[in-house]
Amino acid sequence: MGEQDPSDRLRGDQPKETKENGTGSFSQFSSSVRTMVRIRQKYQAMKKRRLEIAAVSSQSFMSPRPTSPKFFTFENLQDTINSNPASPRKRKKKRKARVLYPSSILRAVPTKERSRAKNCLYLLCIIVFLQIYNAIENLDDHVLKYDLDGLEKTLKREVFGQQEVAESLLGHLHDYLSTYVHNKPLVLSLHGPTGVGKSHVGRLLAQHFSSVVGEGLVMQYFVLHHCPTDDDIPQCTKSLDSHISEMVTQAEEEEKIPVFIFDEVEHMPRELLDTLQDLIHPKNNNEYLNAIYILISNLGHEDITKFVLHNSSVAVSGRLSLSQELNPWLRSYVERYHMLFLEAELLPFMLLEKSHVMDCFIDEMSREGFYPDRSHVERLAEELSYYIVGEREFSHTGCRQVVAKVNLL
Repeated sequence: MGEQDPSDRLRGDQPKETKENGTGSFSQFSSSVRTMVRIRQKYQAMKKRRLEIAAVSSQSFMSPRPTSPKFFTFENLQDTINSNPASPRKRKKKRKARVLYPSSILRAVPTKERSRAKNCLYLLCIIVFLQIYNAIENLDDHVLKYDLDGLEKTLKREVFGQQEVAESLLGHLHDYLSTYVHNKPLVLSLHGPTGVGKSHVGRLLAQHFSSVVGEGLVMQYFVLHHCPTDDDIPQCTKSLDSHISEMVTQAEEEEKIPVFIFDEVEHMPRELLDTLQDLIHPKNNNEYLNAIYILISNLGHEDITKFVLHNSSVAVSGRLSLSQELNPWLRSYVERYHMLFLEAELLPFMLLEKSHVMDCFIDEMSREGFYPDRSHVERLAEELSYYIVGEREFSHTGCRQVVAKVNLL
C-alpha cells in the first residue's frame, strides 16, 4: 500500500496539471479583457471630449444673437477650464467685410439699355422741322414771285394821303399770296369820295400784276365802257362769266393767281352783281377760290365825307381810328346795297388835304416836263375849292382836277 503503481500515479497527476493549465489561461484572458476595457474607456473619454469641443465651437459660431445684451462674467470660466483641461483656447477671428472694386478693364458706369424709339422720335422731329422750314421757304418764294416790295414802293411814290389804305391793301395781298391753296377768293372793296385815288390805285395794281403774272391773267372792267346800256346786260353777263372762267382755268394751269379789277361798281346792273357774286361764292370749284377781286366804287361817299369832316379835330396821328370807326357803319351800308360785299374786305379812302393836292400837282407837272415851282404849285392849288374845318382844309374833288389844270399850262 505504501508504494503506488506508476500508472496510478500518472493518472493521479493529470487532474493537477489540468487544473494548473486552466488557472493560467483564465488569468491571461482576464488581463486581455481588462486591457480592452481600459482602451475602450480611454477611447470613449477622448470621443466625448472631442464631441464637447465640437459642440462648444458650433455654439459659438452658429448660435443666434440674443435679443437682450449679454455681459461677460467670470462665473463659468473655471467650469469651462475644468471640463476641458486639454482643449486649447481658440481666438475668434473677426471677419472683415470684403470691398469689391471694379476691374481695371471695365471702368464705365453701367447704364440702362437705350431705347430705339428715342432715335425714331429724334428723326421724326428733324423731318418735321425740315418740312416746316421748306414750307416757309416756299411761302417766301411764292410771295417774291409777285414782287410786293416793288408794289409798295410804287404806291408810296404815286399815291398821296392814303398811307393807311396802302398799308392795309399790301397786308391783305401779302397774306393771300403767301400760299397758292385757299378756301375762298380775296375780295377787296375800295370806297371813297371822288378824286381821292381809288381808280388810280386800280390802274397801278393792273400795271403791276400785268408785269408779274402776265396780261392774260389781269382784267380791268369798266362798267360804263363794257356794258353801257341796259340792252347789253344779258350779253354782258354771259361774256363776263365766260371770260372769268377762261382766265381762272388758265391761271390754274400756270399755277398763278388771276386779278380782276372792277371800277365804277356803283353803276353795275344788279344782274352783273348777281353773276359776280356767284363767281366769288366759295361753293364753286377749287380753281375759282384762287383769285383776287378788287371792287372800286363811291358807295357811301357822302356819309364818308360827313364822317371825316365831323372827326377832323382828331390829330393826324389819330387818323387810324377814323377808319376803324367808319368800317362797321360802311359794312352795314354796302351789305344792304348787295350781298356781294358780304365777303369783301372794306378799304375806305379819306378826304385829301391841301398839302396832298399840292403833291399831286408836283407829280403831274414833273410827268409833263414842267419845273414844279413851289409858288406856282401853291397858286394852282388855291384855285380849287376846300372844306375848311379849323386850321385844316380838305379838297372837294381831291386830285381829280389836277390833270386838267396842268394841261392848261
